Amino acid sequence: MLRIAVPNKGSLSEPAAAMLHEAGYRQRKDRRELVLIDVENQVEFFYLRPRDIAVYVGSGRLDIGITGRDLLLDSGAHAEEIMQLGFAASTLRYATRPGTVTEVAEFGGLTVATSFAGVVAKHLADHGVDASVVHLDGAVETAIQLGVAEVIADVVETGTTLRNAGLEIIGDPILDSEAVVIRRPGDSSQEAKVRQFLRRLQGVLVARRYVMMDYDIRAELVDKAVALTPGLESPTVSPLHDKGWVAVRSMVPVQDAQRIMDELYDLGARAILSTGIHAARL
Repeated sequence: MLRIAVPNKGSLSEPAAAMLHEAGYRQRKDRRELVLIDVENQVEFFYLRPRDIAVYVGSGRLDIGITGRDLLLDSGAHAEEIMQLGFAASTLRYATRPGTVTEVAEFGGLTVATSFAGVVAKHLADHGVDASVVHLDGAVETAIQLGVAEVIADVVETGTTLRNAGLEIIGDPILDSEAVVIRRPGDSSQEAKVRQFLRRLQGVLVARRYVMMDYDIRAELVDKAVALTPGLESPTVSPLHDKGWVAVRSMVPVQDAQRIMDELYDLGARAILSTGIHAARL
């Protein structure tokens, strides 16, 4: 069986489980369940702390895993990113009290508190900055107030938590992160099953990004209509019983669907339908 590590809690857990369910895999119903065997799909899921997943995959104990790019890089594990999953996006940024330091070059001799000590230490070294790094498991934004550090490096989504703590973001992002699939480099022991797993997840990503659009339009207007709905390769065009009219079917990006429907209607298209896609293989 393909052995897959899945986050058991945190911001990665529910979106990962939802994506796996959409990809046709069984998922646990009880959060206390640590191992789930999907016999039909020949997959065994292990629900682990997101921070530990890269270590298990990198050691070869598990074949692949879903975790955050930030957690992968911070772990130093012998594992690599093989697919981006498009959820749990975040940015690792520096922050401090207003009016103190304004850029990384000024961190020399200071202490930086963070939950991502490995990533931050490397970032400082890459910039030639000699600063101390203190590892904290959580509530990093209080480190400055409590005198543990002069600067923090924390995951930022909106920045509200940092502003509420009286801090301001400084410098460029340290790292842009999102959920990713990881694997041990050079491991080809389950190549066919891994490729099938990735195709399923890619199918979910496509299904989320596109809708299927159908409409009827007069034959002489097909070229203009198809310019609005080119599809991934080429749209399907079929003649209708009423001569002079054709039916067109094409995949369009979900964020553009309403605008395209308006433009098709203005062009003369009728019976315009937008349908969700549940699965895809491209």
